[in-house]
Amino acid sequence: MPGASEQTRRVKVLNANWIAGPDGDDGRFEVMIVTADDQQHTIAPSPAAMIALIALTKADAILLWDPTDRTLIAANLVGGWLEVVPGSGEVRRRPST
Repeated sequence: MPGASEQTRRVKVLNANWIAGPDGDDGRFEVMIVTADDQQHTIAPSPAAMIALIALTKADAILLWDPTDRTLIAANLVGGWLEVVPGSGEVRRRPST
């Protein structure tokens, strides 16, 4: 993936916990990302960022996590730049047609 580090992997699991704050407070979120190599990463997005994150998980996209830059990459939001290799789950650039 251009601009991504060598450690970038496909997101296999994404779980979220919401921790309630005092009454009237937004609370806070903790998100666990498990990548295809079974590495676990934790992030703490704001409630506003969580809305966007949930929307990305609902999109027909390939999600990748770059732990070096702490960047979530959502590929193929429009068009098909990447594809998942059948049987392996690996992500590669889609061949040009």
